[in-house]
Amino acid sequence: MPERALFKAKKKAQIENPPLSEATALVDPKTGLDLVVAWSIVGTFVILMSGVIYALESILMPVTLAIVVGMVLGVAADRLSRFGLPPVLGGLVFGVIFVVLVFFLVNALIEPVSMLTAKAPALIEDSIQRFLPFFERFEWVRRAINGADEKAVSDMVMANAGAMLGIVATGLTPAFVQTLIFLAALGLFLLGRTHLRKTIILAFATHERRLTAIRVMNATENAVGFYFSTASLIYISLGTVTAVIAFAGGLSGAILWGLFAFVSSFIPYLGVTAMTIALTCAGLMTHDSMIMAVLPAICFFLLHLVMENLVTPAILGHRLEINPFLIFIAIIFWTWMWGAVGAMLAMPLALIGLTIFNEVRTRPPERQLPG
Repeated sequence: MPERALFKAKKKAQIENPPLSEATALVDPKTGLDLVVAWSIVGTFVILMSGVIYALESILMPVTLAIVVGMVLGVAADRLSRFGLPPVLGGLVFGVIFVVLVFFLVNALIEPVSMLTAKAPALIEDSIQRFLPFFERFEWVRRAINGADEKAVSDMVMANAGAMLGIVATGLTPAFVQTLIFLAALGLFLLGRTHLRKTIILAFATHERRLTAIRVMNATENAVGFYFSTASLIYISLGTVTAVIAFAGGLSGAILWGLFAFVSSFIPYLGVTAMTIALTCAGLMTHDSMIMAVLPAICFFLLHLVMENLVTPAILGHRLEINPFLIFIAIIFWTWMWGAVGAMLAMPLALIGLTIFNEVRTRPPERQLPG
């Protein structure tokens, strides 16, 4: 009897005073105010980080570009390791090849860009003379033109052309410094890539988290490498066909048009828009016939439409499928942050973020069929 009474007393005490874990489980997880505070902290952190990223553009932009390019070259170096070449040496070889190709590309663009800069005032005046008859068909444009002196407008544009070129020249010095930062960061990243991976993996204490880190890094490098290698082949074909279109359409510098088409294709939406407008303007300045003037731009737009909606999805499949709205938001954000380079980095950065999210999120257990 005493033992039974003691058992009842212990049971009653456990019910009235549950253990800490059980008591914690009975408490409401979060109130509405707690959730508001938590999300406010997250929002404040995002705003502060955006300010830091914007303020440190001159440093973070070339370093980020070097990391993305280094990831792609690192994946290619790992493929060469199957033939006995060390990954570090292979990465340096690909890095040197990449820098040499960029050097030759810039060297090929210096002469035509210099000629375009020298002829900019004359081209602007000629463009005004060519476009005014077309815009005068609209009543509101004709009224605006009648209220202004056409000669004064042309003189004002030509007078400000030198100032605009001066602004461009002023930005060359920071661009040169950022290029040096990019080259240094790329070389050091390729040299210490393997050691950096080991350091990140060993920074986690548990075996499970280390495996997660390995899986995330491998998935990220494979996704970025697969995207750039496949997209480069597709866009090289696009640039080649664009050069043929420009040559057949009577536009000067057909090879340059192909290069511009290749580079601009890495900027979703904005690249094809800029190329279409540029081809239209070049056609209007070259041909008197409106049909011949817009024909190269129409052919390029249709070609890009087929490549992006049929060829690219057929090759990439659903492996790298990202919501177009998210891509558009990423382009707007990174263009506002880092300009044209940010627009080029928007797609790979969005791809990296999506890959990390897919790898670290908790997956529900697979359902087993009965029987």
